[in-house]
Amino acid sequence: MDTHNHLLLLVPLLLLINMATFCFGDLRKDFEITWGNGRAHILDNGKLLTLSLDKASGSGFQSKREYLFGKIDMQLKLVPGNSAGTVTAYYLSSKGSAWDEIDFEFLGNLSGDPYILHTNVFSHGKGNREQQFYLWFDPTADFHSYSILWNPKHIVFYVDEIPIRVFKNLESKGVPFPNKQPMRIHSSLWNADDWATRGGLIKTDWTKAPFTASYRNFKVTAAAAASTAARGSGRTSEELDARSENRLKWVQKKYMIYNYCTDTKRFPHGFPPEC
Repeated sequence: MDTHNHLLLLVPLLLLINMATFCFGDLRKDFEITWGNGRAHILDNGKLLTLSLDKASGSGFQSKREYLFGKIDMQLKLVPGNSAGTVTAYYLSSKGSAWDEIDFEFLGNLSGDPYILHTNVFSHGKGNREQQFYLWFDPTADFHSYSILWNPKHIVFYVDEIPIRVFKNLESKGVPFPNKQPMRIHSSLWNADDWATRGGLIKTDWTKAPFTASYRNFKVTAAAAASTAARGSGRTSEELDARSENRLKWVQKKYMIYNYCTDTKRFPHGFPPEC
């Protein structure tokens, strides 16, 4: 094959690679501080973002662009020490009264006790699909990756590339699935001591403030589109392989502490159809 033909094959491949993965090294280009009155900062030439909470206010940020399908990766280091009463929320969300949302929420706890990782999926404004987990490591000692894979078939929650939850598209059974509304990435650090730690029994110790969570190494696997939303490609169409399925079962057996699909008190007359 001559050089010309080699180039003809190479150009589409390079375009595909370029569309499939955007790796953002400068958080300033991709996120904006939305609230907090100086409590959120983008540092180290855009490589680090921090949110802080004190008695007066928390803080938050959001992505500058919207996404429709993709794999969203971010490394977080959570509030260390006595974080009781605090919540670090990291999620995708659309706008309007019939919004879609895909949630990671990290519920703080007393020093030495494990964080609770709370997950939820909203479709057309309806949530109530909570699953909760303990983590198998200290999420305050170092950065760990938290990822959302969102495609037309399913939503997969990952921790350090280990799947912990799958929410499948079961529109065929009448279950709404988020697949039409583009979403922004959001994160916030806020006080929720009326419910976050042991149902609100443990209150925030403001002598430990300010509380700080840190973010780095954002990456999204998605294809650029002409509109404001980026439509996913590449890894977004993958199914879980056998190894991932086994890891999912391991996490759910050892570390899941609440599953709405087994809550008979909440659903005495039968579980939702997706269960």
